[in-house]
Amino acid sequence: MHSGTRYIRAGLIAAALSAPFSISAQPTPARGREVGTIIVAHGADSTWNAPVKALSAAVSTGGPVRVAYLMGSEAATHRFGDMAAELESLGVREIVVVPLLVSSHSEHYRQIRWLAGLEDSVDARLAEHMHHAGMQPAKVNVPIRVAAALDDAIAMADVLTERALALATSPREQALFLVAHGPDDASDYARWMENLRRVADRVQQSAGFRDVRVDVVRDDAPAHVRAEAVRRVRELITLQQALTQRDVVVVPILISRGAMTRSTLVADLKGLPIVYAGDALLPHPALAGWVEGVVRSMAMRAP
Repeated sequence: MHSGTRYIRAGLIAAALSAPFSISAQPTPARGREVGTIIVAHGADSTWNAPVKALSAAVSTGGPVRVAYLMGSEAATHRFGDMAAELESLGVREIVVVPLLVSSHSEHYRQIRWLAGLEDSVDARLAEHMHHAGMQPAKVNVPIRVAAALDDAIAMADVLTERALALATSPREQALFLVAHGPDDASDYARWMENLRRVADRVQQSAGFRDVRVDVVRDDAPAHVRAEAVRRVRELITLQQALTQRDVVVVPILISRGAMTRSTLVADLKGLPIVYAGDALLPHPALAGWVEGVVRSMAMRAP
């Protein structure tokens, strides 16, 4: 197993995400008025958070940009409601929320919608966490609209293609396995996979690997569910190696490097014939392009 950090050349600024957006019941302001942006990420330790901060600094939307975390060491100092209030104090006429998540089909996405005032309730475990962290739905007088997460964004496929090609020696003779965190809920799993299969198809078309597969390890699921998910991932990689007689390139579909890339997946895949570096989606300029495209698309909508 190869390890290390390889941040590849800045190559692709991707097109905007075309998935549908969630819109609040409040009226949309007229075009041309300043838009405030909140990039919302899961959050972890300072190492995990650093590329998210760098992304927010790189984004150019024509208005102020803030970061909010749902979990981790900086969640208390980067609360969604506080960031929304700060943007309102700067005079923005609306707030676009960009969930920096792999999928819109998750409790964390629903948590973001709750914080934006678009959901009446949230998962009990998350509700307790947010209560202790002092998180409440934003109390502002400007419209808040929540975009979709990455889902099947072209930008994500572009980043994964670069990550994969950086590890491959002969893509047309090798297989690629893309592995994501995944949800707890079974119905959410089906929706994750519907999007991730489209991403995998785009990566195969761009990179030309002999075989490309994708699945999730369902890291937050009950132990027996997660164990079965990991077993399936290991079986698929083993079959890919048997097909190609070459080590399988494995790339995680995760937002930032952390415990999941450094240790959890390493343990899950231990002993398999793979090439793995653990580089996440960030940092990469395509993600800045994606955020800009999302905000531009929301702001251009008719009132």
